[in-house]
Amino acid sequence: MSLILFAFLVRVRDGLPLSASTDFEHNRELQQRKQQLRTISKSLVHFPDCGIIKGHQLNIYFVSSEDVSYMSVCHCSLPVVKAFCFLEDLRWEFTACISSSDVALAARPYPFLEFDSTIQKLKQQYNRSGGPALEVTFAEVEENLRIHPPKEISLDDVEFNNGLANGHTEHSTASGHNQRLKPVSAPGILSLVLNILCASLNVIRGAHLIENTFQDDYEGIWNVVAFLLAFLCCALQCHIYLFHSPLKKLKSFALLSVIILCNLYLLGMRNMWQLIFHVSVASFSTFLTLTRKLQDRTDDCGV
Repeated sequence: MSLILFAFLVRVRDGLPLSASTDFEHNRELQQRKQQLRTISKSLVHFPDCGIIKGHQLNIYFVSSEDVSYMSVCHCSLPVVKAFCFLEDLRWEFTACISSSDVALAARPYPFLEFDSTIQKLKQQYNRSGGPALEVTFAEVEENLRIHPPKEISLDDVEFNNGLANGHTEHSTASGHNQRLKPVSAPGILSLVLNILCASLNVIRGAHLIENTFQDDYEGIWNVVAFLLAFLCCALQCHIYLFHSPLKKLKSFALLSVIILCNLYLLGMRNMWQLIFHVSVASFSTFLTLTRKLQDRTDDCGV
């Protein structure tokens, strides 16, 4: 089984593809990782020089140096040190035969595609022996990773930074695709219905209290605020579930926290069972939002 499946070289400042290995293996997760490589390449300026993006069975590793980023897709069983040894060897080979001025002047995608032969040799060496030919390389990389550990990057970070690189977060003009979520499931429909029910109950109670508040010299104004704030959070939970959003985890937990606090404040106006119902619906919606994934895309990096 191959441990190093794909290698990709890009120019950091604009994400221009410089070279890539020929793809001899085809599986679903590999195609997903290759698409993610293209997404990452558009926002490398926002990331550190050394990073890891973990997947189910395949991980992405990258190292950036002198405006070139060396990226690879490797099986998760490959030790991290060996993955970065491969990238370090790739960097040495590339800088030995291609100058920085050639990289800077490159104007079309994949101007150094002939470098694929070198990539293939390195891949075969690592896949056969499981590591670099020289122990000194292994020791140097291991020491460097100990001093400067690679940053583990989440896919949410990738999507958000790619949106910043393109001036927005919902649509990426560079790749020509919308970020689309998987279809709404049956539990998702149930969650939306329950959220709409909770939002309706909150706004009805809030509107009714407004009348009494005006008559009682605004004594219950904070109860009105709590009801209307809970209504707004329920509506926003529906929106976050239905549409892709950056920082989804942070927003989801923030909305859940506000709903819980509002219901705790309204405990005197609601019995315990009503409070449990509202908090349970909000928690259910948060769970479904966090577990709803982006649609799989099978198009690769053009190689």
